[in-house]
Amino acid sequence: MIGRKIKEMRQKRGYSLSELAKQADVSKSYLSQIERGFQSNPSLQFLQKISIPLGTNIDYFIGESLAQKEVHIDLDDEWKSLIKKALENGLKKEDFREYLNYIKFQTWIKEQKK
Repeated sequence: MIGRKIKEMRQKRGYSLSELAKQADVSKSYLSQIERGFQSNPSLQFLQKISIPLGTNIDYFIGESLAQKEVHIDLDDEWKSLIKKALENGLKKEDFREYLNYIKFQTWIKEQKK
């Protein structure tokens, strides 16, 4: 599924396999294996690298069901305290986004193993 999405996006952008591999600084043979489904669990680092020249993000590759889960909740005092401490200790929005992407990726890997 990820391979199919990568291939579709690559072709839509007009990149050859070689061009995309070079721009993303990934192995052409590994990219080819991903696209053809011979490798099905690319690393988070690979997905980050490939998403940049394709003009997308990791969420696109790991599936809309994971990427678009939104839940409205009221934060309890413990959450508020944790967030405040994280901000006081220098946590930036980008750090938090990166952590969220990591968690989504780990969840996706677990779902693939089922």
